[in-house]
Amino acid sequence: MWENIQYFFSFQDTNILYVSLGTIILGSSAAVVGSFTFLRKRALIGDAIAHAILPGICIAFLLSGTKNYVFLILGAFISGWISIILVDYISKNSKIKEDTAIGLILSVFFGFGILLLTYIQQSGNAAQTGLDSFLFGKAASMVLQDVIVFSVISILLIITVTLFYKELQLISFDEAFAQSMGLPVKGLVFMLSSLTVLAVVTGIQAVGVVLMAALLITPTAAAKYWSGYLPRILLLAAVIGGFSGFSGAFISYIAPNMPTGPWVVMVLSAIAFISILFAPRKGIVAKWLKQIHHRHRIQDENIIKTFFQIAEEEESFGEPKTIALIREKRYYSYKLIRRILKRLKRHGYLVENKAGYYLTPFGQRKAARLVKLHRLWELYLTEYLRIAPDHVHEDADTIEHLITPELEKRLEEKLGYPAVDPHNSKIPYE
Repeated sequence: MWENIQYFFSFQDTNILYVSLGTIILGSSAAVVGSFTFLRKRALIGDAIAHAILPGICIAFLLSGTKNYVFLILGAFISGWISIILVDYISKNSKIKEDTAIGLILSVFFGFGILLLTYIQQSGNAAQTGLDSFLFGKAASMVLQDVIVFSVISILLIITVTLFYKELQLISFDEAFAQSMGLPVKGLVFMLSSLTVLAVVTGIQAVGVVLMAALLITPTAAAKYWSGYLPRILLLAAVIGGFSGFSGAFISYIAPNMPTGPWVVMVLSAIAFISILFAPRKGIVAKWLKQIHHRHRIQDENIIKTFFQIAEEEESFGEPKTIALIREKRYYSYKLIRRILKRLKRHGYLVENKAGYYLTPFGQRKAARLVKLHRLWELYLTEYLRIAPDHVHEDADTIEHLITPELEKRLEEKLGYPAVDPHNSKIPYE
């Protein structure tokens, strides 16, 4: 195994070099073009094109009689374009929605393609050998000519995207606004559709028509979890697509019975899964941790405020409070209150002695501010929104945790630094 890994990364074998370069180029270029399709919420169109190009490949073979890659690409491109035209025509001129039209065209074209492929295989033409590899891809069969063709097409795709980046960005996010600015939206959509078809046509050599949609959509889906800035998304998608292509080639080499195309998609899926779970801001784990942090903060602030309210009622600001006394105000479980009190001690809001817990000067300032925010908001609701005083407590109990210092200052100024709330409770400013 180790010898195979060393030999692979030495790139002494030209076939390894061609397959690695080819899959990297295909993965990167398809990801960049697929990003705009993804952002236009037309992710399924790539799947439709990928399945619809099969009859074009078969018809090109029947007409030429040879497995010339240029003829096959041309046939696939025409077939893919016809599928896009039909999807748009059906969705615009009938009651059938776009997703249904995509499913209809996908199944009809793919079924027709399988029919033609079966006919070719039974025709006895020796040149048809390997034609079925377009179904699932066969990256290991790439030669220098294929890499050159892929490189030329990929460079064309990247240059076009670079030149029309602003226009493609605009129609991807707001097509109506682009049209109001006088941009040739139909022409730009036509160009983007052509780029998508071209990317699909070149990618079928690596992953085949069945898995091609993953190469278009998955890199962008993963990249969006790491950034919301479009240039960065495009760069990340290209890196993810290229890395997945190279990884698929590597795995298929060290494990010869493992086909390249499916492993490219498996690596892509693994990266997408990791992004969905562990992306620092948008990932599920990050959101879960953020929710836990917010819940803990609200619980902590509620208990701090409870200390102040008890002290205010009993005029015992300097005396310790017991857990039993706190539970009379806050209906938290004993176990939860113990956890909250430990956190508050750790953060410097509380100290503990044998008699109970009491607020530190730092905790007293925090408690006074929370009570002030609560009562200011109650007063705002009663004076400006004309809500009855006995209906404002729950809303203020929620919003007090969200009021920023800027909003706090505006409330104070708007209400004229009031002394009491609607219930005649003192508003603490110090």
